[in-house]
Amino acid sequence: MSSAEPQNPLHERYATAEMRALFAPRSRYRKWREMWIALATVEAELGLPIRKEQLESLEASADSIDFERVAELENQTRHDVVAHLRHFAEQTGEAGGILHLGATSAFITDNTDVLILRDALDLVTRRLVRLATELRTFALRTRALPTLAYTHLQPAQLTTVGKRACLWLQDTIEDLTAIQERARRLRCRGAKGTTGTQASFLTLFDGDHEKVRALDRGIATKLGFNESWAVTGQTYPRKQDSQILLALAGVGETIHKMGTDIRLLQGLGELSEPFGSSQVGSSAMAYKRNPIRTERMCGLARRLLTDAMNGPLTSSLQWLERSLDDSSNRRLVLTDAFLTCDAILHLAAGVARGLTTPERAITAHVARELPFMATETILMEAVLRGGDRQELHEQIRRYSLDAQEALAGGGANPLIDLIASDPDFRLSRDEIVDRLDPIAFTGRAAQQVDEFLREVVDPQLEDLDPAPLEEPRV
Repeated sequence: MSSAEPQNPLHERYATAEMRALFAPRSRYRKWREMWIALATVEAELGLPIRKEQLESLEASADSIDFERVAELENQTRHDVVAHLRHFAEQTGEAGGILHLGATSAFITDNTDVLILRDALDLVTRRLVRLATELRTFALRTRALPTLAYTHLQPAQLTTVGKRACLWLQDTIEDLTAIQERARRLRCRGAKGTTGTQASFLTLFDGDHEKVRALDRGIATKLGFNESWAVTGQTYPRKQDSQILLALAGVGETIHKMGTDIRLLQGLGELSEPFGSSQVGSSAMAYKRNPIRTERMCGLARRLLTDAMNGPLTSSLQWLERSLDDSSNRRLVLTDAFLTCDAILHLAAGVARGLTTPERAITAHVARELPFMATETILMEAVLRGGDRQELHEQIRRYSLDAQEALAGGGANPLIDLIASDPDFRLSRDEIVDRLDPIAFTGRAAQQVDEFLREVVDPQLEDLDPAPLEEPRV
């Protein structure tokens, strides 16, 4: 790439080669030729005067796209589909005369777009399976490791590291379901003619409605779909795009939440994303381990969320049978959204695989806060030994404030000693410490992990193949 050319980081830095290839010009325009061949083939099967030799000529030239020649033709015609059509016709000689019979540009572009969207949804599905698989492994490994739970970013009760990871995993499974549903409901435009009335095809087949219907069904079948849209304008309903973008935005929500949580926990020293042995955290501060992968996940996820807004705007602003203001927007947004979704899922899976849990730090944080969380248990035990509940509650409140002040000053937590030295509680220090087992304060967290994996995650992932996981390029 020339240094004078503009950069596109999605292509150059973030998205994987597999997703980039789906939206690459050669892939797209090769599919355009597949559309012309599919149309001619089905028309021939239904009796139009198209010879086998003509179809063979189209097939023989399908891979030979001269992009410089296409550019010349597009400069003349100011129409990309016509430029590719004329180039294909030039290459196929006499067979070029039967190309595009009855079709409009939207027959080529919309049906091709749906093929690309189908492949892209399949890759997103496999990336979600990979992320879910990595999170499942991490959740199972840390299912019973006690850690502080936070509400309002303040220490609350205890949970386990694995239970928290299941929150991210549950969102991922929801996204997987949504993407699979969008893929299942995907429909091609079929052969509908200029404004969706199929008038041109009715003329070609001399008014035979059944043959026109058979052509539409035959195109859908040849493209691998059970059905096409029953009715269209010039294009397939743009609501299909907005629903796909909404599902991709759901992935953005999940990845942003996961990335934000990891960034916060890394700042607290309780979790860490992967950090290479030669990785540099800062050009100035050599000691830093900045969470650059999760930061990138969050930054790209925000882009994905805003991309998705274009779907409903485009769908709602289509005039009557069609206006062309959808074209430029869709070319940018659909490609960018899938490349971005691919990038963040690939990043997230790598982060999930390489997450480290500094258990000594986690244990120290738990030990620092656990006395506060144990006060209810201590209070109940003291009441059972004859104490006054209201008076003891007030004493615990005052001792807790004193302990928080000591912690704020950098000291150790004195709460247990304060309570043990108060005869009204009727509890020795050893008796109180015996009640401070962190596992006892995590409730059913570990069991919830086991149940969730067994009952929800494993059935969802069964028979699904994950995408490969490689180290990000940058």
